[in-house]
Amino acid sequence: MGGLSAFLDGQLFGYFIVFARLGSALMFMPGFGEMQVPTRSRLAMAVVFSLALYPATPVMPMQPDNLVTFAIYLGLEVTTGLWIGLTARVLFSALQFAGHQAGQVSGLANAFAPSLGSFEGSTMIASFLLISGVALIFVTNTHHIIIRALLYSYDVFPPGTLLLGDMAKQIVKAASASLYIGAAIAAPFFVMGLIFNLGMGLANRMMPALPVFFVAAPALIASGLLILAAASPSMLHVFLGQFTDWLGTFVIP
Repeated sequence: MGGLSAFLDGQLFGYFIVFARLGSALMFMPGFGEMQVPTRSRLAMAVVFSLALYPATPVMPMQPDNLVTFAIYLGLEVTTGLWIGLTARVLFSALQFAGHQAGQVSGLANAFAPSLGSFEGSTMIASFLLISGVALIFVTNTHHIIIRALLYSYDVFPPGTLLLGDMAKQIVKAASASLYIGAAIAAPFFVMGLIFNLGMGLANRMMPALPVFFVAAPALIASGLLILAAASPSMLHVFLGQFTDWLGTFVIP
């Protein structure tokens, strides 16, 4: 009976260690940790995921000598999981930045637009891109890559270790990469805004009595929607490629 009790205790402690990393990562992971998903549902999903993936992880059943040792081990795994989830969320914010820039350029920015992403001050285009990005994660089976990446994280970050310096450098690089990706995929709107405003400026110089605001506003919005319809597939494709590349290595060069 004592052997069975020790075995069950070891399995239970091992499960807690796995749940600490996977649950922390899934609470912020794009697609799984969205605000629209109730907190209880996210917690239940993390519990089920951890239970299903526990046999595939290299975490061995353990019986800590004391509570302090177990708490330290648990804290290391929670920190690693939070780093994975938050870094993924930082990269995902590239869509928010691109949508915000596109909305500002095309005249579709609205202070009263619903913020359906993870940040306040959203625009309609940013909300559209965020929802499209979440949908594509599941449509293209990228959620399988996310699950595989969570298992692969045990090879990159062995249980009980914390590469704090490397993690800090990588999350700073992730913020820089997110800004670069967002600006890159919003480039068609920058070009459209430059050409359109240059044309309106020349027209105003040639016809000073032209009511530029009333003429340009509808045309600018129509041009923005046209560019969005033409460029959004490529924008989402580029972002998804960058996101899956990071999931395969957890490294941003």
